[in-house]
Amino acid sequence: MLTSIDTSVSDKVDTWKVSNQKQSGRCWLFSGLNLLRSHLINDLKLTPDFELSQNYLHFFDKLEKANWFLASMAEMSDRDIDDRTVHQMLSDPISDGGQWDMFVSLVNKYGVVPKYAMPETDSSSSTRVMNRRLEEILRRGALIVRGAADRGQADAARESILTQVHRVLSIHLGTPPASFLWQYRDKDNAFTRVGQLTPREFADTVVPINLDDFVCLVNDPRTSSGFNTMLTVDHLGNVVGGRPIRYLNVEIDAIKKITIDQIRAGHPVWFGCDVLPQFDRDIGYWDLHLHDYEGLYGIDMDTTKADRMVIGASAMTHAMMFTGVDLLDDAPRRWRVENSWGDDHADKGFFTMNDSWFDQYVFEVAVPKASLDQSLRDTLATEPKVLPLWDPMGALA
Repeated sequence: MLTSIDTSVSDKVDTWKVSNQKQSGRCWLFSGLNLLRSHLINDLKLTPDFELSQNYLHFFDKLEKANWFLASMAEMSDRDIDDRTVHQMLSDPISDGGQWDMFVSLVNKYGVVPKYAMPETDSSSSTRVMNRRLEEILRRGALIVRGAADRGQADAARESILTQVHRVLSIHLGTPPASFLWQYRDKDNAFTRVGQLTPREFADTVVPINLDDFVCLVNDPRTSSGFNTMLTVDHLGNVVGGRPIRYLNVEIDAIKKITIDQIRAGHPVWFGCDVLPQFDRDIGYWDLHLHDYEGLYGIDMDTTKADRMVIGASAMTHAMMFTGVDLLDDAPRRWRVENSWGDDHADKGFFTMNDSWFDQYVFEVAVPKASLDQSLRDTLATEPKVLPLWDPMGALA
């Protein structure tokens, strides 16, 4: 068991305050928007508390997930209701969680807005009650759409149910703005007024990075997946016709090297992990040897990352951002992490991850395609292996 903890790092890029997802499962949206706002804060010299609206994308994510679910129910209407994929979708038709490619699909379709243009509501910060009502509507809707599909009327049934979903979302989250006034005072107290912008105009002309340039690297060490191969997950997504879920599966050291290169270049990195093993929330620390359970119980509890995935003991459960790394002779010792759980824990909401923990519980990073060597870029163009929806790589952060 650890008796001392060092949180200092040699390389750090964050100059901003953390955000707070509160009682919601929107970590992937928060982390994605935190990546965008980090570039905005640096480029426009915005104040450290500037945020983009998480509620805005949350609204459209729910609406798109409802459409995805109903379209899938129509597509699979010829399958038995106990079919494993149908059952998997019915068990969780509209969760808060998501994946990087789902974030990109939302931004590409709907743009983004500053937080003041669509602030948080009680239901965006605590989603349980709203989600239960949406689940009731969609599960009932699944039966309606499946029956309508047999009569060639699935689209009309789906649109009718989506109208109900839109009403519920508007009541709980508010109505997304069609445009907003973009003006700001920077950290030097200089005022800038740009004027009215649509969310898409803001994303296209103000946000300084192109999300289409990013790709997902994952570490899935199961023999069945294979390194240097593309992976995807059947029926996983949110925007129908949007960006498909695609992973490039690589060794963990490749993920570390590219992440270090990004941090050294001044850029934070979105990542997904299995957040709870060997973790202390109050001090904000992950370490593979944080708690000596084997010594306490006197039994062997060792398993590999691949074995934990096979037996359902580990999967990606949370998304955050790497904002720093401590290097000794170019080798990482620990990592600085921006969480989205408010500033009451750790270093005002910035946590620390020992490098030993990274190996076992980090699953995914989103990085610019340009950061990959040519052999990995060539692999991006290959046909992906399709994993079933219940596979651990189909888990949503």
